[in-house]
Amino acid sequence: MPVIPIADAADARLADYRDLTDVALRRRLEPERGLYMAEGAKVIERALAAGHEPRSVLMSERWLDSLTVPDATPVYVAPAEVLEAVTGYQVHRGALAAMERPSLPSLERIARDARRIVVLEGIVDHTNVGAIFRSAAGIGADAIVVAPTCADPLYRRSVKVSMGTVFQVPWTRAQEWPGALRTLQEAGFAVAALALADDAVSLDEFAAAGHERIAIVMGAEGDGLSRAAQQAADAVVTIPMAGGVDSLNVAAASAVALWALRPAG
Repeated sequence: MPVIPIADAADARLADYRDLTDVALRRRLEPERGLYMAEGAKVIERALAAGHEPRSVLMSERWLDSLTVPDATPVYVAPAEVLEAVTGYQVHRGALAAMERPSLPSLERIARDARRIVVLEGIVDHTNVGAIFRSAAGIGADAIVVAPTCADPLYRRSVKVSMGTVFQVPWTRAQEWPGALRTLQEAGFAVAALALADDAVSLDEFAAAGHERIAIVMGAEGDGLSRAAQQAADAVVTIPMAGGVDSLNVAAASAVALWALRPAG
């Protein structure tokens, strides 16, 4: 792989890596440029194993032996102070890779062979998105659908928190909302909206119904699911709580719901 020393933080070849801590800028810039950032050798390796193509890699010299990338990939090597000046933070995980953003499958393709799907509406915290992907991968969800209002699963923080499972769990972004829920119902999914409501059934009760295919819809931090999403669902479902606590963090709730609703056998 071509190793290219970089001494100047203003080097134009590092444009993909500039201002990584500016969340608003990166949310707009990365989809426009068709890229996302992978941080750390393990995450980069998982992205490569998933078939994603690197545009380039940026690292300090001491991490050169920690990562193997395709031969044609430029590897930019720079001192720590240059890395920090470019990215806006101290790069502790050894390497950053600017990756080509893959094309997303259709909702119909995602749903075709799935039995358990997680649907995310309005979740704007990238940490929560990454944690939900990790729960989905670990407990066994087949796919994730993100609504138009949901944060980008391929944003650097989401990828990092997910430990690269955003490359493992098939996902797509819904083009119509809440129309995507109707599409899932037409594909044979029972849509369970996790929310607090007077007419909600308990998670245990919904699990006992034995639905073959289930889509679990999770809502925004604080406000929860929209009224439109709840009305489009087959049932509003609540996790029974104790100790005067009314709900869990959305990432924790996703793990509880996925475990309770995992397919039998």
